[in-house]
Amino acid sequence: MIEVIWEFRVKPQQVAEFQRDYSARGPWSVLFGSSAAYHGTKLLRDREDPLRFLTVDTWDDFGAYERFRAEHADQYRELDKGFERFTDSERLIGIFEVL
Repeated sequence: MIEVIWEFRVKPQQVAEFQRDYSARGPWSVLFGSSAAYHGTKLLRDREDPLRFLTVDTWDDFGAYERFRAEHADQYRELDKGFERFTDSERLIGIFEVL
């Protein structure tokens, strides 16, 4: 298993929409859910900085994640572009193996 971890700085006026759309039931999870190799998303909010969030997406392995990204590149890009309105910044923290 791997965990793909992203960090977001959310615009104050966009927090509620961000939380809804990046939740385990949001559009990203729906897209990822079309793959049997996807095992869910966790949305985390920093206790000391309420505008900082992490998402943790769980996949079977790196190969399955990469194949999914390649096969759904257009949908992925479209969602990503549409969701830029929520954030001031977004960065991939990393892809971690579950031990």
